[in-house]
Amino acid sequence: MDDATTSASDDEDNEFYDAQEEGGSVTLQEDSSFILNIPVTTHHNHRRNSNDATGSSSEGEEGNSETQQVLVVAENLDNMDVTDRISVNSSQALTPTLLSNQSKVVRKRRTRVPDKPNYPLNLWSIIKNCIGKDLSKIPMPVNFNEPLSMLQRLTEDFEYAEILDKAAQAKDTCEQLAYVTAFTVSSYSTTSNRTGKPFNPLLGETYECDRTEDLGWRCINEQVSHHPPMAAQYCEGRGWRCWQEFTMTSKFRGKYIQIVPLGYTHVEFPATGNKYTWRKVTTTVHNIIVGRLWVDNHGDMEIFGEGSARGVKCHLKYLPYSYFTRDTQRRVKGVVMDSGNQVKWVINGTWDSKIEIAPVTSTSGSMENPVYKTGNYKTAWTRRMPPPDSDKYYNFTLLACQLNEPEPNVAPTDSRLRPDQRLMEDGKWNESNQEKLRLEECQRARRRQREAEAETAAAEGRPYPPYEPIWFGKEKEEGTDNLVHVYKGSYWDAKTKQDWSKCPTIF
Repeated sequence: MDDATTSASDDEDNEFYDAQEEGGSVTLQEDSSFILNIPVTTHHNHRRNSNDATGSSSEGEEGNSETQQVLVVAENLDNMDVTDRISVNSSQALTPTLLSNQSKVVRKRRTRVPDKPNYPLNLWSIIKNCIGKDLSKIPMPVNFNEPLSMLQRLTEDFEYAEILDKAAQAKDTCEQLAYVTAFTVSSYSTTSNRTGKPFNPLLGETYECDRTEDLGWRCINEQVSHHPPMAAQYCEGRGWRCWQEFTMTSKFRGKYIQIVPLGYTHVEFPATGNKYTWRKVTTTVHNIIVGRLWVDNHGDMEIFGEGSARGVKCHLKYLPYSYFTRDTQRRVKGVVMDSGNQVKWVINGTWDSKIEIAPVTSTSGSMENPVYKTGNYKTAWTRRMPPPDSDKYYNFTLLACQLNEPEPNVAPTDSRLRPDQRLMEDGKWNESNQEKLRLEECQRARRRQREAEAETAAAEGRPYPPYEPIWFGKEKEEGTDNLVHVYKGSYWDAKTKQDWSKCPTIF
C-alpha cells in the first residue's frame, strides 16, 4: 500500500492540479486495516546533529534501511469510532473554564482579527529570483505573510494540548505514547488551509503565551539564532512539560516550496519520568505559480521513548498526496511498539481531520510478517474547524486570532509589540512593509557591529563572547555531543517583577 503512493512534489506533470477541498479527507472504515513497513533500527539511531538536514523525516528514507512489513486488521468495525469517555475532541476546549481553586474571572479574549485587505501583487516579479535559494535569507514583502511571527505559529502546536493532559493520565506507557502521537499529528491540522508565511523573528525576539487560567498551559519562545534562524520553546501544562529547538531549511523549486524541519521536540511527564522525542516531517507548498496554493505533509516520523519509557517507540507514516491512489488522502498510519518490538497500539487517521487509536488484541502470522488484530478504535483527536468566515482573515483558528492580541506587562521583545506585524494586522500593509525594512536594517546593523567588535578583539588577541540568548542557554544534550538550547527557568519570575533589564532593544 505504501508503494502505491507517489508524492505529487515528485511528479512534475501534476503540479497544476488542485488538491481536494478543505475537509474532504476522512478516515474510511475500509482504511482501518492496513499494511505498514517499519524500519528495523536500533534505539537512538534518530540522534543526529541538529543541523544535519539529512536527519529529517522524508519519504525517501525508507529505502535506506531494512524494513519489516506488518499487517493491521481491525475487528468490531460496527463500533469502530468510539470517542474516549474522557473526551479530548470537545469543540469547547478553547472556552474558558475555571479550575476549582480559582476565583478570579478569566480574561475575555477576542474571537477574530481584522479582515485581510486586497493588495494585488505581481508574484512572479518577486519569486523568480528566489529559485534554489534559502527563503529565510530573502527579504519578502508582507503581502506573502500572515500577521503572526514564527514564534507565535510554533505556539499553535499546543492548540490541542488537552491530548497531553489525557496522556498524563495514562497508566500504560504504550497507551500514553499513542496519545502523544495523536498530539504530534494535531499540530499539522491548520496547514491544510493556511498558506500565509509567518514573520521571521528578529534575533532576541520573544513570545509568551500564558493560558494557564483557561487552557492549563503556558509557554515562552525566543529567537536564539539569526543565521541559521532558530527558535527555542518551553511549555508546561497539567502534568507535562514540552520543549523544542526549531530550525529548518526551505527551498523554492519553481512549482513548490519544500520545508524540512530540523531539531527535535521533547515531551516529559514528571510523575513517571516518561519522556518522548520526535522530529517533524516535511511540508511542501504546491502551486506557487499557477493554481490554488495547497499544502502537503509527508514522510516518516519516529517517536522514541526515553527516561522511564526507554525502548518504547512509535513509527508513523504520513502518506504523500497522490492522484493515483485509492487510499484516503492526507493519511497517517502507524504503530506503537514496546521495548520488545511488539506492536501494542495502532494509530490511524488523517492529519487534517482526526486520529483514532486502538489496542492490539492478538498477534498471528510469522515473525517476519506479523498480523496484528485490534480492538475498537477510539478517537484520540478531532480537529476543531475554523470559523466559517475565517477565509476573510487568513484562515485563522480561534486560538490563532488570540495569539497576537495586545497584552500588558509582556517583555519589550514580545512579538505582539513588533510594529510591522501590528501594522499588517491593522490592514496598513504599505506602512508595514516600510517598517519591516527598517527593522531588518537595524538587525543587520547590530550584526555588523558585533562582527566589527569580534574582529577588533581577534586583532588584540582577546576573546569575544558569542551572542547569548536571554531566557535559554546552551547545554550538551543527554546522550549526544550536540549543544542545544535549554530554558533557564527565569522568564516568569522576571515578568512578575517586571524586570526586563536584560532585554535588548530590537523594535
